[in-house]
Amino acid sequence: MKQKFNIIKSTCVPLPLENIDTDQIIPARFLKATDKQGFGDNLFRDWRYDKNNQPIKDFVLNNPKYGGCILVAGRNFGSGSSREHAAWAIAGYGFRVVISSFFADIHKNNELNNFVLPVVVSEGFLKRLFDSISDNPKMIVTVDLPHQTVINEATGEQESFEINGYKKHCLMNGLDDVDFLVQNRKCVEEYEARRK
Repeated sequence: MKQKFNIIKSTCVPLPLENIDTDQIIPARFLKATDKQGFGDNLFRDWRYDKNNQPIKDFVLNNPKYGGCILVAGRNFGSGSSREHAAWAIAGYGFRVVISSFFADIHKNNELNNFVLPVVVSEGFLKRLFDSISDNPKMIVTVDLPHQTVINEATGEQESFEINGYKKHCLMNGLDDVDFLVQNRKCVEEYEARRK
């Protein structure tokens, strides 16, 4: 069982870049590990640190005025290779929500499988959200999974988002695919018995 997902209210980390691919999210040299531990430390590694492993001050994750468990990114987030490690890195860093106007399909599913909620919003909503964060880094965004809405609390603007019903159920109940099957074991066994 994972932490149940309901309503998230948080400040945001803005990353207004388009076409952020999985190699930028977690560089290939960090893919040797086979468990999920430590990937958050290397999220956006080549943007966060210089060749001497010193933090690059201009990068948003190194800027103390930004924080929170919501990452707001530009269009086409998670493109490139299908590595699940990118979702591990996002979750490992502590992000629970990623907001963008478009996600690569495989990466979107990888985020959901790792209890990170990808929220697709319109280009206009995303632009105004970036503007609000720029005006006030402490502004709050509310992501309401039960009602499938995201609210820019600085302006009051609200937008609905779509999510697969099964994945919504799993997030809200803290279940991964195995947990779901175990929870429904009796139904599965009855179904299999009928097929014999």
